[in-house]
Amino acid sequence: MKKIIFFFSSLFFAAAMFAQTGYYTVSGKIIDAVTQAPLLSASVFAQNTTMGTVTDAEGNFKMQLPNGGYDLVITYTGYQTETKRITTADADTKLVITLQQKEKAMEDLVIKSTSEVKDGWEKYGDFFLENFIGLTANSSLCTIKNKDAVKFYFSKKRNRLKVMAEVPVEIVNEALGYTIKYALDSFTYEYNTQASLYTGYPLFEEMTPSSEQQQLQWSNNRLLAYNGSILHLMRSVYNRKIKEEGFELQFLVKAYDKDTAILLRNLYGAINYRRDDSTQTVEFLPNQTEVAVIYNNAIPEAAYVTANPNEPSKFQLSVFSFTPKESVVIEQNGYYYEQASLIISQYLSWKRMADMLPYDFKVN
Repeated sequence: MKKIIFFFSSLFFAAAMFAQTGYYTVSGKIIDAVTQAPLLSASVFAQNTTMGTVTDAEGNFKMQLPNGGYDLVITYTGYQTETKRITTADADTKLVITLQQKEKAMEDLVIKSTSEVKDGWEKYGDFFLENFIGLTANSSLCTIKNKDAVKFYFSKKRNRLKVMAEVPVEIVNEALGYTIKYALDSFTYEYNTQASLYTGYPLFEEMTPSSEQQQLQWSNNRLLAYNGSILHLMRSVYNRKIKEEGFELQFLVKAYDKDTAILLRNLYGAINYRRDDSTQTVEFLPNQTEVAVIYNNAIPEAAYVTANPNEPSKFQLSVFSFTPKESVVIEQNGYYYEQASLIISQYLSWKRMADMLPYDFKVN
């Protein structure tokens, strides 16, 4: 069974269940960590959104964001990428963010200590696309514009494939009507464990439809991508509408070396649901580390059922593995953390970049 760890904020939005009514302004200054000089035209964006800007001659930036939490990403040529978690509490604070220059000697050392596959796309291209873009119906309508920027490395000793890109990977998603600039830190696949991990920072841009029919098709496809998604689930938890939105949670425990599902009579008590009105966040920590997440309002895609004949075909089943004693915090826009501590397997791990939507997506 393949597992994937999500380090990006994935991704979604239902107006009826997500009562977001306001915006806040985040502002700050980007400077060189050593010289303290302001950095002109540094890219600043809230990852997994369509919202970004660049700094002025004094290194200043200002952005207006819908209420909630985000990872603010700052990139600048020749400098290390920096991220900062922000919330509505940062509205009245001017951020000062320093960037470190990349050390070329260290970069050269890393390159020399790895094994670049010169014909990487020929050997691993299809595999990378399947595990990064996905195998859903939407994936067939996704293309990478700058394939030359993507480099492949394979370690025989570790039996591991690593994919990197020095510039953002440019994805055109004709199914959902977005272009995505994905600042890919790395994609790794461990052949021994069949576990894949990709880290990076996506910035979305709306494509211009060629007709009203195409705009309608994009809207329909986006809604389908949203329903049953991770962010749909997180917003359902935040608003205490898990069942109303079509989800069902069950604990998985081992009994005689088999997984046994336990129905939850007191759902919100079992996940230790706690809302903090002062920070507008919800914290939850399931009493069991393995949680089955069932979405009853849609069936799995046919391709998934074909590839996984032993999986349910009448509902979407995923398994969330939580780190013991480590709670998950959800912001009012559905952003949650710590994302690195949550491992997702089965159906939702099959959904990749082709089905990703930005945080500021809205259902009319």
